[in-house]
Amino acid sequence: MADLSDLPALASDNGFYVVVESPRGCTSKIKYDAARHVMMLSRPLPQGLVYPHDWGFIPSTRAPDGDPLDAIVVWDGVSYPGVVLECRAIGVLRVEQTDEASSKRERNDRVIALPIKAPRWSNVRTMSDLGDRVRIELEHFFRVAVAFEDKQLTVLGWGESDEALKLVRGEGP
Repeated sequence: MADLSDLPALASDNGFYVVVESPRGCTSKIKYDAARHVMMLSRPLPQGLVYPHDWGFIPSTRAPDGDPLDAIVVWDGVSYPGVVLECRAIGVLRVEQTDEASSKRERNDRVIALPIKAPRWSNVRTMSDLGDRVRIELEHFFRVAVAFEDKQLTVLGWGESDEALKLVRGEGP
């Protein structure tokens, strides 16, 4: 059986793959288990909270926390766990959180992406195109999603599409 985490990160010069773990509307955090090649329940989200967009990871990448880079695909579609989307970067949410095992602070940025094949979103190039409200809602979602996890998430700010693409290419922090 193929390992989804071994897929290439880059699809083209400006495109990359996102493996969906928790789709839009999901009330639980689902995480890919590379050793077993399956999607597994990580934990339920706090009551009343759902993923606002498809959530997953960028294969063949490594974030400072040791996992693949996290990505949220902000579009009006809904996919399923294990679906691979070819995406483009529109920004990055810089965050720092406490590692539960070591209790050390570490970066765990989230790449903000749109599918290449999302024509209704073709005019969106950067997070600025989405407006302040969407950025604030995403920040709030990420804070609340880990509220009971002892991660003490801190939002450090936003970066644009070029910074996100550098992270995907392994050129970031």
